[in-house]
Amino acid sequence: MKGRSALEIMTGAGVLAVAAAFLFYAVAHGGRGAQPGGMLLTAQFDRIDGLVNGADVRIAGVKVGSVVSSSIDPQSFNAVVGMRVDRSLRLPSDSSAEVSSDGLLGGKYLSIVPGGAERVLAEGGRITETQGSVSLESLLGRFIFSVTQMNQPAAANAETAAPATAAPR
Repeated sequence: MKGRSALEIMTGAGVLAVAAAFLFYAVAHGGRGAQPGGMLLTAQFDRIDGLVNGADVRIAGVKVGSVVSSSIDPQSFNAVVGMRVDRSLRLPSDSSAEVSSDGLLGGKYLSIVPGGAERVLAEGGRITETQGSVSLESLLGRFIFSVTQMNQPAAANAETAAPATAAPR
């Protein structure tokens, strides 16, 4: 400790200050907060794997809001998602929502596809046409199971066919 110069201590403090400034900026401008003036909407899904509070709500890939809550409906045991979207959007009442993924390893977001109805959703409205998230693990499991099922009959046929083709002595 005696060998540390004032310059090393000042450099370390400067690095920590810059890191703290970057952290503050990322938290303040990360876009994960709720839209305070947005319109609150809800939607019910069969599954929302990976969709968290603060996730984006997008239309045509453009962020228009964020997810503010998620809970379970005690009657249907479906997930109920609350979201705040830009109030200036006049979403048709027949709009649909789906849980989408940013990529293979990316996060989840809520994608809204506007419908064509004349009536628009009001504050507290519900999007009724929904599609839940697709589990990548479930898809891979089904694929592996189907491949093994396809290979089993071929192996079974080869075993039963081999003794039948051998000529008796």
